[in-house]
Amino acid sequence: MASLRALLLAVFVTAFVVDQCLVEANFPKSMYINWGAHHSSFAGNGEDLQLVLDQTSGSAVKSKRSFLFGSIEMLIKLVPGNSAGTVTAYYLSSTGDKHDEIDFEFLGNVSGQPYIVHTNIYTQGNGSREQQFYPWFDPTADFHNYTIHWNPTEVVWYIDNLPIRVFRNYENEGIAFPNKQGMRVQASLWNADNWATRGGLEKIDWNSAPFIARLRRFRARACKWDGPVSINQCATKSPANWWTSPSYSQLSSSQIGQMNWVRQNFMIYDYCKDPKRFNGQIPPECFKQQF
Repeated sequence: MASLRALLLAVFVTAFVVDQCLVEANFPKSMYINWGAHHSSFAGNGEDLQLVLDQTSGSAVKSKRSFLFGSIEMLIKLVPGNSAGTVTAYYLSSTGDKHDEIDFEFLGNVSGQPYIVHTNIYTQGNGSREQQFYPWFDPTADFHNYTIHWNPTEVVWYIDNLPIRVFRNYENEGIAFPNKQGMRVQASLWNADNWATRGGLEKIDWNSAPFIARLRRFRARACKWDGPVSINQCATKSPANWWTSPSYSQLSSSQIGQMNWVRQNFMIYDYCKDPKRFNGQIPPECFKQQF
């Protein structure tokens, strides 16, 4: 009888943890429009989302659940043509002055000039960790996969399954890491022409409005945040918490090769190589093993 109770308990715990990472991916069921309701629309049985920006408003959606660790992915087709001054954002964020945040932002440009893929990470309310890239493809011609993979060891940004950036956990050396706050998935299209394109020199051409970004197939294979109890629950090493597997603790040699190719050919800004910005005090994580 004792062994039967132990077996039933194990099945219950496994089922509970597995349920923690099963998330409804249908847009209307998993997300809600939190501003610009008249500028957003769902289609394709809930698999497609359209964000619109014009002179009256932009638009944004937010996931109904918060998450702590896992993999968040979205297919995105960016605003075509003259997109100068616009920003399409896709990110994870908690709330408050000490919030955590993991960003993909796509900075528009004048026709014929490339988008800028802008990445950043906030820990305990502190950001200023930008890395920027030119895409090696036309991000307006078709949908491309943008994934944020986040576990207790590292955060990795991917484009079409190619890693482009890593932020590793050096919390034991006094460097904050986003591992204690649940974050919601958010996406938005908004007017940022005071800074987005050439530092604000290029303004939005409203004659080109409406601007439309298309999102598709949101997937969150992640641990659902249920309050502070999730801090340990989501970080526990177990088969159900697949993101804690040793294979996800560090990029493989082939993945590092892929990332080096991206960074050597398409990276245009790295905060770790900008000492003037920090008055010579480069952030400490820049001196650690990055990958």
